[in-house]
Amino acid sequence: MKNRIAIYIPSLRGGGAERVMVTLANAFVSSGYYVDLVVGKADGSYIKDVSEEVAIVDLDSRRVTTSLPGLVRYLRRAKPNALLSAMVHANIIAIFANYIARSEIRLVVSEHNTLNSLLKTVSWLRREKWLPFAMRLMYPKTHGIVAVSKGVADELSMITNISREKIDVIYNPVVINYSFPPHTNRITLHPWFGDDQPPVILSAGRLTPQKDFTTLIYAFAKLLTKYQARLVIMGEGEQRNALEQLIQKLNISDKILLPGFVDNPREWMQCSSLFVLSSSWEGFGNVILEAMACGLPIVSTDCPSGPAEILEQGVWGRLVPVGDFAGLAEAMYLTLHEESHPDVVLRASQFSVEKAANKYLTALGMM
Repeated sequence: MKNRIAIYIPSLRGGGAERVMVTLANAFVSSGYYVDLVVGKADGSYIKDVSEEVAIVDLDSRRVTTSLPGLVRYLRRAKPNALLSAMVHANIIAIFANYIARSEIRLVVSEHNTLNSLLKTVSWLRREKWLPFAMRLMYPKTHGIVAVSKGVADELSMITNISREKIDVIYNPVVINYSFPPHTNRITLHPWFGDDQPPVILSAGRLTPQKDFTTLIYAFAKLLTKYQARLVIMGEGEQRNALEQLIQKLNISDKILLPGFVDNPREWMQCSSLFVLSSSWEGFGNVILEAMACGLPIVSTDCPSGPAEILEQGVWGRLVPVGDFAGLAEAMYLTLHEESHPDVVLRASQFSVEKAANKYLTALGMM
């Protein structure tokens, strides 16, 4: 009889952790396991990416905390062999639910971001100072803890007082087997991708303070003083109006595009000349790997944590200090002028779905 694996996340909205969990669910199914993707609310852009062989279990809850009763009922009814959860609030609920259900499953929680940075900058999280205490109390009750980067693991160890050796680091996977669109699709995607157009610099992420697109826009404005280019920032979020006002203030509205959330960002990546990550912090930086899988040269801030691990301290792309718009502009300029670039596809291939899935299956006691 095949083992059943449950994956619990708040929703299927567009975020790095959610995308990773969908990728893992599909990989587990391909490896011969029954997989239930248990979500607080079954909505979001990633629903279409879930394999038909993965069962989506909708707990129909608006908030993570209110999904607790539904998760308890699911554990008692379905009796999966293992449960994997992602992100701090969902992890705590998963631990509570497992305790209340008195289930004998193997429970593994995964952390995808640095909590201290979130607590300092995300307004609604500032009110939740209880989180570190809850993590210290609850995380030791799990069978395994996974962090998506060494930096996240180091911080998690300090917050929970759990030995660093007991926290597994499993880097997020990236899908490599894609097909480039025909060349004629470039102009259809956007006129900026025509042969006679300046190079397009690409960035992506939620329009929030964490991604620090303000610094990127100032850096791009400085770059334009000596080099013609275009900038596309894919994503949606609370800072859209502020960013649009900044772009207008700098008088570069005709050179920057904010297309919102894009269903297939790889189409844009395959047509662009450079990818830039300007974040103040990351848990890992999935989008860097996505861009590298498409062959894009990389410029990134050396933020905690993930980008420096992916780029091996600058071997595979330039790293600049967080918030340094002048340094970011210079790094973009130098990278765009280089005649050759590191083989970033080769580096991206080291973060395969199969490798990550096997490591998670080991943590879940399935291998």
